[in-house]
Amino acid sequence: MSKVAVVIEDDPDIRHLVETVLEQAGFETHSAANGAAGVAAVREHDPIVTTLDISLPGMDGLQVAKRIREFSSTYIVMLTARDEEIDILLGLEAGADDYLSKPFRPRELRARIEAMLRRPRGEPAPQIEGQPDPTLSEEWFEHDGLQLNPESRLVHREGESIELTRSEFELLRCLMEAQGRVVGKLTLADAMRYEGSGYGYVSASDARNVEVHMANLRRKLGDGPGKPRWIETVRGVGYRLSPAR
Repeated sequence: MSKVAVVIEDDPDIRHLVETVLEQAGFETHSAANGAAGVAAVREHDPIVTTLDISLPGMDGLQVAKRIREFSSTYIVMLTARDEEIDILLGLEAGADDYLSKPFRPRELRARIEAMLRRPRGEPAPQIEGQPDPTLSEEWFEHDGLQLNPESRLVHREGESIELTRSEFELLRCLMEAQGRVVGKLTLADAMRYEGSGYGYVSASDARNVEVHMANLRRKLGDGPGKPRWIETVRGVGYRLSPAR
């Protein structure tokens, strides 16, 4: 499979930097300086990875991500100087897989992209009447009405299928595997992005991304902040499953 990437960035210096990072990682790169050209480039070149500036002229990065998601499963990494939690949340909800604040370290961008390629995106396995298919895998993690199958990447809440992003699924899998033990942000960040690559620390951006993905996961599960049924925050440490009711 050829390694193709599209860079959507209006700043020529940052665009050149990202192109260099990707080309050094073995990618064939194609670039665009605005949203419309970026959507067209993704449609034409069918990239594995797309980097996307959120503050583009005309059509902004959020609109671009939504347009791309209509026809492509390319991994989207948003690059932006805006690092408020609401901006991160909007980017992830628009279809981004990851988020890096400017200025970013080239090594970090490369590490995150390489980790994505080690976790190929897959379509959910078929289901029968909304119930788990036992022929897919016998390994189901269960907790208080919540079920997760690591092999088929299915999640059910009291029999109802829940659609999660790759990152949300990895967070929930870590918590389900821990069986009530506290899971720290370093472990969760590693599970989402680096697949045990030994990146070795959690930056402020890493920690915030974990928090935002976790907030999205809780929202999809219908977990209230006051008395969470499934996921508890352990302040200053990480997260764990709530005791079964």
